[in-house]
Amino acid sequence: DPVLRSKASDVREFDTELAREVERMVAIMHGAMGVGLAATQLGVLRRLLVIQAGAEATPTAVANPEIEWLSDELAVAEEGCLSLPGIGVDVERPLHARIRGRDVRGEPLVVEASGLEARVLQHEIDHLDGVLILDRTDRDQRKQALRALREGTAYSPSAEDDEHSDT
Repeated sequence: DPVLRSKASDVREFDTELAREVERMVAIMHGAMGVGLAATQLGVLRRLLVIQAGAEATPTAVANPEIEWLSDELAVAEEGCLSLPGIGVDVERPLHARIRGRDVRGEPLVVEASGLEARVLQHEIDHLDGVLILDRTDRDQRKQALRALREGTAYSPSAEDDEHSDT
Protein backbone atom coordinates (compact mmCIF):
# COMPACT_ATOMS: atom_id res chain seq x y z
CA ASP A 1 0.00 0.00 0.00
CA PRO A 2 1.49 3.39 -0.99
CA VAL A 3 0.38 4.89 2.35
CA LEU A 4 3.03 2.73 4.04
CA ARG A 5 5.68 4.62 2.01
CA SER A 6 4.25 8.08 2.74
CA LYS A 7 5.29 10.57 5.41
CA ALA A 8 2.44 11.38 7.78
CA SER A 9 1.25 14.90 8.62
CA ASP A 10 1.20 16.36 12.11
CA VAL A 11 -1.88 15.96 14.27
CA ARG A 12 -3.36 19.45 14.67
CA GLU A 13 -6.60 18.84 16.57
CA PHE A 14 -6.67 17.15 19.96
CA ASP A 15 -10.36 16.42 20.35
CA THR A 16 -12.81 13.60 20.99
CA GLU A 17 -12.31 12.35 17.42
CA LEU A 18 -8.61 11.85 18.14
CA ALA A 19 -9.40 10.10 21.42
CA ARG A 20 -11.77 7.74 19.55
CA GLU A 21 -9.09 7.07 16.93
CA VAL A 22 -6.61 6.18 19.69
CA GLU A 23 -9.15 3.79 21.28
CA ARG A 24 -9.72 2.15 17.88
CA MET A 25 -5.97 1.80 17.29
CA VAL A 26 -5.41 0.23 20.73
CA ALA A 27 -8.26 -2.23 20.07
CA ILE A 28 -6.80 -3.18 16.66
CA MET A 29 -3.32 -3.54 18.17
CA HIS A 30 -4.68 -5.82 20.92
CA GLY A 31 -6.76 -7.80 18.43
CA ALA A 32 -3.65 -8.47 16.35
CA MET A 33 -1.61 -9.27 19.46
CA GLY A 34 0.78 -6.47 18.53
CA VAL A 35 2.87 -4.19 20.71
CA GLY A 36 2.58 -1.08 18.57
CA LEU A 37 0.60 0.46 15.73
CA ALA A 38 1.03 3.59 13.63
CA ALA A 39 -1.92 5.43 12.07
CA THR A 40 -0.37 5.00 8.61
CA GLN A 41 -0.81 1.22 8.97
CA LEU A 42 -4.56 1.90 8.97
CA GLY A 43 -4.36 4.22 5.95
CA VAL A 44 -4.48 7.40 8.06
CA LEU A 45 -1.68 9.83 7.22
CA ARG A 46 -1.41 11.40 10.68
CA ARG A 47 1.60 11.31 13.00
CA LEU A 48 -0.05 9.15 15.64
CA LEU A 49 1.09 5.91 17.22
CA VAL A 50 0.09 3.64 20.07
CA ILE A 51 2.30 1.20 21.93
CA GLN A 52 2.03 -1.31 24.72
CA ALA A 53 5.38 -3.05 25.05
CA GLY A 54 4.49 -5.65 27.66
CA ALA A 55 1.34 -7.13 29.16
CA GLU A 56 1.66 -5.04 32.34
CA ALA A 57 2.32 -1.79 30.46
CA THR A 58 -0.39 0.81 29.96
CA PRO A 59 -1.24 1.52 26.31
CA THR A 60 0.32 4.85 25.38
CA ALA A 61 -0.59 7.14 22.49
CA VAL A 62 1.93 9.62 21.11
CA ALA A 63 0.93 12.28 18.61
CA ASN A 64 3.59 14.03 16.53
CA PRO A 65 6.41 11.89 17.91
CA GLU A 66 9.96 12.95 17.22
CA ILE A 67 13.12 11.17 18.24
CA GLU A 68 15.01 13.50 20.53
CA TRP A 69 17.89 11.17 21.40
CA LEU A 70 19.15 7.67 20.59
CA SER A 71 21.88 5.79 22.42
CA ASP A 72 25.11 4.74 20.75
CA GLU A 73 24.55 1.26 22.17
CA LEU A 74 22.91 -0.91 19.49
CA ALA A 75 21.11 -4.25 19.54
CA VAL A 76 19.95 -6.58 16.77
CA ALA A 77 16.60 -8.31 17.19
CA GLU A 78 14.07 -9.93 14.93
CA GLU A 79 11.12 -7.64 14.22
CA GLY A 80 7.76 -8.46 12.73
CA CYS A 81 5.12 -6.05 11.51
CA LEU A 82 1.34 -6.14 11.42
CA SER A 83 1.57 -4.70 7.88
CA LEU A 84 3.80 -7.57 6.73
CA PRO A 85 2.06 -10.69 8.10
CA GLY A 86 4.28 -13.71 8.55
CA ILE A 87 7.47 -11.73 7.95
CA GLY A 88 10.25 -11.25 10.47
CA VAL A 89 13.68 -9.75 9.78
CA ASP A 90 16.71 -8.82 11.87
CA VAL A 91 16.91 -5.07 12.54
CA GLU A 92 19.67 -3.21 14.36
CA ARG A 93 18.43 -0.30 16.47
CA PRO A 94 19.65 1.85 19.35
CA LEU A 95 18.91 0.19 22.68
CA HIS A 96 17.69 3.39 24.38
CA ALA A 97 15.61 6.29 23.05
CA ARG A 98 13.96 9.49 24.17
CA ILE A 99 10.86 10.49 22.21
CA ARG A 100 9.08 13.83 22.43
CA GLY A 101 5.48 14.35 21.31
CA ARG A 102 2.00 15.10 22.61
CA ASP A 103 -0.52 13.00 24.47
CA VAL A 104 -4.13 12.56 23.33
CA ARG A 105 -5.10 15.86 25.02
CA GLY A 106 -2.29 17.77 23.30
CA GLU A 107 -0.11 18.04 26.41
CA PRO A 108 3.67 17.72 25.92
CA LEU A 109 4.93 14.19 26.46
CA VAL A 110 8.43 12.76 26.79
CA VAL A 111 8.99 9.00 26.75
CA GLU A 112 12.36 7.62 27.82
CA ALA A 113 12.53 3.99 26.78
CA SER A 114 14.89 1.04 26.72
CA GLY A 115 14.86 -2.41 25.21
CA LEU A 116 11.61 -3.55 23.61
CA GLU A 117 9.80 -0.27 24.31
CA ALA A 118 12.56 1.76 22.61
CA ARG A 119 12.54 -0.64 19.65
CA VAL A 120 8.75 -0.44 19.25
CA LEU A 121 8.77 3.36 19.38
CA GLN A 122 11.48 3.53 16.71
CA HIS A 123 9.61 0.97 14.56
CA GLU A 124 6.32 2.93 14.74
CA ILE A 125 8.02 6.29 14.08
CA ASP A 126 9.61 4.68 11.03
CA HIS A 127 6.08 3.90 9.80
CA LEU A 128 5.13 7.57 10.20
CA ASP A 129 8.14 8.44 8.02
CA GLY A 130 7.33 5.84 5.34
CA VAL A 131 10.10 3.44 6.41
CA LEU A 132 9.55 -0.33 6.75
CA ILE A 133 11.58 -3.03 8.51
CA LEU A 134 12.51 -4.26 5.02
CA ASP A 135 14.47 -1.00 4.62
CA ARG A 136 16.39 -1.66 7.84
CA THR A 137 17.53 -5.25 7.30
CA ASP A 138 20.34 -6.69 5.21
CA ARG A 139 19.94 -7.36 1.49
CA ASP A 140 19.62 -11.14 1.80
CA GLN A 141 16.86 -11.00 4.40
CA ARG A 142 15.04 -8.32 2.39
CA LYS A 143 15.14 -10.55 -0.71
CA GLN A 144 13.90 -13.58 1.24
CA ALA A 145 11.11 -11.55 2.89
CA LEU A 146 9.96 -10.03 -0.42
CA ARG A 147 9.92 -13.50 -2.01
CA ALA A 148 7.78 -14.80 0.88
CA LEU A 149 5.38 -11.85 0.52
CA ARG A 150 5.01 -12.50 -3.23
CA GLU A 151 4.43 -16.21 -2.64
CA GLY A 152 2.12 -15.70 0.32
CA THR A 153 4.39 -17.63 2.66
CA ALA A 154 6.21 -16.74 5.87
CA TYR A 155 9.84 -15.76 6.41
CA SER A 156 11.91 -15.51 9.56
CA PRO A 157 15.68 -15.65 9.94
CA SER A 158 15.24 -17.59 13.19
CA ALA A 159 13.19 -20.24 11.35
CA GLU A 160 15.96 -20.37 8.74
CA ASP A 161 18.52 -20.86 11.53
CA ASP A 162 16.40 -23.70 12.97
CA GLU A 163 16.40 -25.43 9.56
CA HIS A 164 20.20 -25.19 9.32
CA SER A 165 20.73 -26.49 12.86
CA ASP A 166 18.91 -29.73 11.97
CA THR A 167 21.48 -30.64 9.33
